[in-house]
Amino acid sequence: MALKTLSQPVARPATANSLLAQLSPSDFAQISTDLEHVRLHLHDVLYEAGAEIQYAYFPTSGCVSLVHDAQDGIVEVGTVGFEGMLGLPLLLHGNSATTRALVQVEGEGYRITAAALRRIIATSDSISRILLRFALAFFNQVAQSVACNRLHSLEERCARWLLITHDRVEGDEFKLTQEFLSFMLGVHRPAVTLAAGALQKAGFIHYSRGKITITDRPGLEHAACACYQASRDDYASLAG
Repeated sequence: MALKTLSQPVARPATANSLLAQLSPSDFAQISTDLEHVRLHLHDVLYEAGAEIQYAYFPTSGCVSLVHDAQDGIVEVGTVGFEGMLGLPLLLHGNSATTRALVQVEGEGYRITAAALRRIIATSDSISRILLRFALAFFNQVAQSVACNRLHSLEERCARWLLITHDRVEGDEFKLTQEFLSFMLGVHRPAVTLAAGALQKAGFIHYSRGKITITDRPGLEHAACACYQASRDDYASLAG
């Protein structure tokens, strides 16, 4: 699905993305000339599994899921928002990924062609270092998610996933269908109904007509497993 570039004034600067904000003025000047502002629409596919990655993306708002299409269904393996970038294989001299990058909460961001990104990281150790440290933090997030899916209850995992999404969006409400949440948690929709219903009954969230409202953030954090805070701490130490 092609992304539409924006003709109206840009609402958020590129430095609303945490990685771009960490760059020195000279490094930011080097990369900014190749950045293009784009709107990330719900369900946009930024790149497909196995297909050549044309662009790397730096979201400034919204949330993008990396999902794996297995024979038995779709499972999310990680999420990226304003704290990171999409297109990590490009940093590791790869051309494609085994996952599909799918916009789960609409927003906006900046993209850069694969060729331009490769040229920049080949000539700037400081830019490469910042991006690679995020790559390590993301890979650690994926490993944490694998352990979480094996060891913790669906309700705990649901709370963790809602917190991760809440961290990346503005305000306390975001659109989320039951079908999409089932993809993210790797379970069937009846199980999602039970988990979300338990969190709503406890007063942590309100879930209605494809919208989630976080009504008690501290309570939701208490309901989540320790993986949520562990991932946040790891990201803070590696990616800033």
